[in-house]
Amino acid sequence: MDNSSRLPTFDELYQWADQQSEAVGVAVAGGADPTVLEALSEAASRGWVKPIVCGDEVRIRESAAELGIDLSSFVVIHSDSPAQSAVEQIHAGAARLLMKGQVATPDLMKAVFNREAGLRTGRIVCQMVLMEIPRDQKMFLLTDTGITVAPDLDQKRDLLNHLIETAHSLGCDVPKIAVMSATEKVNPALLDTLDAETLSNEAAEGTFIKCAVEGPLSFDLAYAQTAGARKQIDSQVIGQADGMLFPDLLSANLTVKAIMYAADSRFGGILCGTSAPVVFMSRADDVSTRLNSLAYTLRVLGSRD
Repeated sequence: MDNSSRLPTFDELYQWADQQSEAVGVAVAGGADPTVLEALSEAASRGWVKPIVCGDEVRIRESAAELGIDLSSFVVIHSDSPAQSAVEQIHAGAARLLMKGQVATPDLMKAVFNREAGLRTGRIVCQMVLMEIPRDQKMFLLTDTGITVAPDLDQKRDLLNHLIETAHSLGCDVPKIAVMSATEKVNPALLDTLDAETLSNEAAEGTFIKCAVEGPLSFDLAYAQTAGARKQIDSQVIGQADGMLFPDLLSANLTVKAIMYAADSRFGGILCGTSAPVVFMSRADDVSTRLNSLAYTLRVLGSRD
């Protein structure tokens, strides 16, 4: 398959990041965590980033010492409000990326959404997870898995645009997007299927550029061509979705976490809709997932340059 027609694997994202000529400043909210420091150390040694770590300086340095991590290439900023301090580094021009470390999501989002000093753009903010299932050679984006609880139709339009733009930034020229539901049939008892039908019709009319959109679609149809064959449903999105737009946070979050823990998968996450890209995953994530998220975010940022 032509690489321009699909999303990249994480190995390909790592290779891309390794080839960049200049490290990017990354402001980290909450650095007193072994997985955060290990991921930053690895990314810095590969020339990806210049870490600016905000948080309890004593704990950060103690954690680094226990891990044998040299902080000489890091900037460590002591702060009782690490999310706010990290956002300040973005505005100061010291960093181009924000990274969620060992801080609670509400604390980070408070700093991001601050009207005077945050990262608002006027667009909806969402978590965009990039998922890889090596067994099936599948790569796809999922949103919104972490921020907006119950998006209305206008917000879903913006989320759909975020999916399209993110896919484009990753090199997928004409992404295939599935608008997700529990069924492929429009059913007034499932109000999200009405929104899905509207978005699909608008896409057919040219509202969304350089993409193919279909909905409502159930997960099996978005993921597996065999499901489409058995149900005698065929389209360019069936079994080939590059992106999945979920009707609400509940369905998206349950789906992505089920895949993360039950499948042999690789994944990373970012926030879309902010003035600077945000490396955004759970505090429970391991080093490899943090590195995945960094490589993914750097590729998205690179498409803006």
